[in-house]
Amino acid sequence: METTVSTIRKWPTGLNARKKMYENRVDALTNAELLSLLIGPGNEKCNALGLARNVLSKCKGDLQELGKYSMRDLMRLKGIGQAKASSIVACLEIGRRRQVREALESPVIDTTEAAVRFLKPLLADYNYEVFGVMFLDASLSLIKFEIISRGGLTATTVDPRIILKIAIDYNATSIIVSHNHPSGNESPSRADKLLTTKIDEGTKYMNIKLLDHIIIADTDYYSFAKNGQLSVEEIT
Repeated sequence: METTVSTIRKWPTGLNARKKMYENRVDALTNAELLSLLIGPGNEKCNALGLARNVLSKCKGDLQELGKYSMRDLMRLKGIGQAKASSIVACLEIGRRRQVREALESPVIDTTEAAVRFLKPLLADYNYEVFGVMFLDASLSLIKFEIISRGGLTATTVDPRIILKIAIDYNATSIIVSHNHPSGNESPSRADKLLTTKIDEGTKYMNIKLLDHIIIADTDYYSFAKNGQLSVEEIT
């Protein structure tokens, strides 16, 4: 007769994780257990939980870093095919869109923190640099956010004239420019500082305020306004 222990060992790997979810204890699941549910069945060499741990080890257990992985990045990992990779990417995208929707529900950008809350889900997951602009009206309500430029791993090219033209088209009275640092280091480069100066000088001639330049870097950020590097005071 088969023992209880041997029977338990034959249970599907994800059964315990599903049981926790069924009992409304989803918060008790580890990141590896959650990921294993997305991965589904494992293979002959490694079960789903093992594959999940392998994926997390590649991004050092950092879910923020995992959010930057494309399907092709994931499919380079042993045991992760197209179906498993697509499930992971789809789940990460759902989470990102949820964050974006929450940010859009508060479109008044009256503090640096409000700007960061809006920008983080939009910029943090790119594994290359992108440059975006928030166009605001006189009451600091968001008119439009646009990605102006997409670049490489360490830099992106931005023409201040394009930013000013779009601001005029939207009748914006102020703007907040932003970009991400895929490296995770929020400190501005010399090029970042020069670009900020150019935009700041250009907005003065058009009677448009540059309220801030915010660099998004994984879990941290850098604000030019907070660090006294702009001709205007902090947003509030």
